[in-house]
Amino acid sequence: MTISETVSLLAVLASSSLVHAHGHVNNLVINGVFYETYDSTNFPYMENPPIVVGWTVDQKDNGFVSPHAYYDPDIICHREAVPAQGHVEVTAGDVITVQWSEWPDAHHGPVLDYLANCHGPCEDVDKTTLEFFKIDGLGVVDRGNPGRYADDVLLENGYSWNVRIPENIASGNYVLRHEIIALHNAIEKYGAQNYPQCFNLKITGGGSDEPEGVLGTELYDAEDPGIYINIYANPADYEVPGPTIIEGGVTSVKQDPSSAYTTATATTRS
Repeated sequence: MTISETVSLLAVLASSSLVHAHGHVNNLVINGVFYETYDSTNFPYMENPPIVVGWTVDQKDNGFVSPHAYYDPDIICHREAVPAQGHVEVTAGDVITVQWSEWPDAHHGPVLDYLANCHGPCEDVDKTTLEFFKIDGLGVVDRGNPGRYADDVLLENGYSWNVRIPENIASGNYVLRHEIIALHNAIEKYGAQNYPQCFNLKITGGGSDEPEGVLGTELYDAEDPGIYINIYANPADYEVPGPTIIEGGVTSVKQDPSSAYTTATATTRS
């Protein structure tokens, strides 16, 4: 067995053994207030689940979206995703902390964040019409075999990732699309694993910029160099998938794990 075949086998075994340990986003924290998102492992079994800011998805197994589905609506906000019926108000320039329930240390890959203007209430939006622009995206932090990637930083920060809402974008109703792409099996074509999740925001106090976006089904291709890659070969460069970060976008900053939070619920339409 060759080295590449051995690496591929180990990646497949790691993937299959950790399918239930991938996790999902539990909360958004904004200015010390924490908002519950969609709990894909519990809400499907509740008669009256709460109204939250996170989109409803068919993700009971904490699973992923395959590159086979890059041109399918499932890649937009995860499998069978439908808009959340609540939203949270944020001010342009605010930092949102995205808190995951868990994430396996055997997975490695980039963390990306996008916004899409709903041009009306996000609670009613047709996801196939959303045009996403990237506000945050980080790939390799330290080179190595496989190296230290953005999702390793997320894990080190207590399963948390901070993303700043750009001050220059226009106020309005937006979908925040947060995503980890796991590359531990990306040595095989279609081996990458996408974990996108979406949240409804009402952004206030913004500027005047209305960046052009890309349909969710046009963000990636299975042969993109940041998608189809052997991370165990210590690649000299890593190209973060998707469009470039817009002007005003920034890379995540480390969260203070000692922060104290209060709790609030999503706002519904009046």
